[in-house]
Amino acid sequence: MPARQAGRQDRSIMVNNLTPPPFPPPSRGREGGGGPPWPAKNLKGRDLLSLAEFTPAEIKYILDLTAELKQRQKKGEPQTSTLTGKTLGMIFQKASTRTRVSFEVAMYHLGGRALYLNANDLQLGRGETIADTARVLSRYLDGLVGRTYAQEDLEELALYADIPVINGLSDLYHPCQVLADLQTIRDYKGNLVDLKLTYVGDGNNVCHSLLIAAAKLSLSFFIATPEEYPPAEKVIALARHIARQTGSHIEILNSPAKAVVNADVIITDVWASMGQEAEQKQRRKAFTPYQVNAELVKHAKPDFIFLHCLPAHRGEEVTADIIDGPHAVVWDEAENRLHVQKAILSLIL
Repeated sequence: MPARQAGRQDRSIMVNNLTPPPFPPPSRGREGGGGPPWPAKNLKGRDLLSLAEFTPAEIKYILDLTAELKQRQKKGEPQTSTLTGKTLGMIFQKASTRTRVSFEVAMYHLGGRALYLNANDLQLGRGETIADTARVLSRYLDGLVGRTYAQEDLEELALYADIPVINGLSDLYHPCQVLADLQTIRDYKGNLVDLKLTYVGDGNNVCHSLLIAAAKLSLSFFIATPEEYPPAEKVIALARHIARQTGSHIEILNSPAKAVVNADVIITDVWASMGQEAEQKQRRKAFTPYQVNAELVKHAKPDFIFLHCLPAHRGEEVTADIIDGPHAVVWDEAENRLHVQKAILSLIL
């Protein structure tokens, strides 16, 4: 096995076993207090399959560049051409609005181009292996975004590709979305220090990525889910392992009212994700007490902000008066997907 491929296999084994890198003792009083004091290392060539593979300093590095690129665009400054001549492939098994458009526009702004590759239009739909697809596309492209039903598919793609692979969404994680969430919180709260974040709803991929991000960045993170739909045990175990080293406070409850007490940020998501439509009726019954509404948010701080990754189902996981009200920052959150994608692509391609 070539040395380069062997190295990627070692990395994939680390991801599958969910073994995080070591951290220094927590250092309070600054954003991302559990992070190392030294600068983030060069991220060129790195995969982004989950935030578990990134140090607190590296996550903050991505967010800092996100803020810088956003500010440049707001001022009307010329876009950088850091990716001129580079091409990003986007393999999508699931429909998408924000992920697809933000990555395509991000590549255009940075001087490159993006190719949308519907999984059913590739030979993957006729039985070609993920490994062979990864090997071939590595000869044509400079990077890949995968939006898949299974995290394992992304990990196999990354294992056999010689180019960076970015998780555009899987059943287990949604790291790009959560980076946009973090940037939105920084936009409105100034930083991520001494904030209480609360997630209410399904223990899904967004919840998982928030768990990892909160643990990495020493955040106080509360989750309220029905007993039948908690976060995955392996993700909880990983987040608690990281939290012990960074000083993060994580609580998983079944009471949404208790979880949102004094919350600075309230986050929710749909009750049934793509591929779970057959469970819609059963899930609605379980999640109805977890709706984010005017009664629930009375327990939060008066200046709380509300986030939702979208699309939203008004009258289900959130009422219209909340998502269309003064506390909602969902449109800025959606915009930040673009700025986050630009930062990620600039750093790893």
